[in-house]
Amino acid sequence: MTILITGATGTVGGHIVQHLLDLGAAVRCLTRNPANASFPDGVEVVQGDLRDPGTLGPALDGVTAAHLITFAGDDYAPITEGEAIVARLQEAGAARVTMLTGDTEASPIEKAVAASSLEWTSLAPVEFMANMLEWVDGFRAGRIEEGFVDVPSTVVHESDIARVAAHVLVDGGHHKETLWITGPEALTVRERVDVIQDVTGKAVDLIPLRTEDVQGQWRSYGFSEDDIDFMTQMKTNPPEAAKIPQETVRRVTGQDARTFRDWVIEHKTGGLPPVRGHGGVYAASASLAV
Repeated sequence: MTILITGATGTVGGHIVQHLLDLGAAVRCLTRNPANASFPDGVEVVQGDLRDPGTLGPALDGVTAAHLITFAGDDYAPITEGEAIVARLQEAGAARVTMLTGDTEASPIEKAVAASSLEWTSLAPVEFMANMLEWVDGFRAGRIEEGFVDVPSTVVHESDIARVAAHVLVDGGHHKETLWITGPEALTVRERVDVIQDVTGKAVDLIPLRTEDVQGQWRSYGFSEDDIDFMTQMKTNPPEAAKIPQETVRRVTGQDARTFRDWVIEHKTGGLPPVRGHGGVYAASASLAV
């Protein structure tokens, strides 16, 4: 069984690689720049780009399953070449795929996969714990500014998302399912900040932002008004999975989902690898070191 991982240098992808190795799978990673990629021993690295399906031949040779990202680039733009990618997967003999889906309507890849004969599973994680790395500078300054501070969210460890993906890729059994992946508890921003203070022993002032201030920040980042309306809706009236922890991690992997406290303890010291969250790429020094 050779499994192709796309987005292997991202927040979730790197964890998928390790979990697949732990399960005894042969892992191949697709990257546009192999010279700049670093993966564990035993991982095959192949050059290619999902946005250019003509480059995928060597990466797909002998592949039995694949994990597909559906968005790419710093702006998380949908990958539009869904039909061509699916055609090449099927020509190569791949039988099973997982897809890390976004928050909006189905992407071209999702639509093409759903219309194909592939065995597919959509992975729908809620808010990544890694997004809290956006607080690092504020944490070190003793002041975190954030909006919607009393809205609970079932924040999920990026490794748990990857663990679910790895088990589905190896074991199958979730064809045509959308798996909502959450952490084990719903925590508000206030509660998350309290956990950080308790673990690190550092006092931090939480400054709540008004909704219009947060919307102004999103606007300055280049989000459209439709995006801003959608994100505001998600923050003020989130889906059930964002409010009520799901049992997906335990059901699929047999292990409990990791808590936010676990994540903070892991990030208390420096020297962590770079990770990518919804807000961009965070440097290796982006940890909650005091």
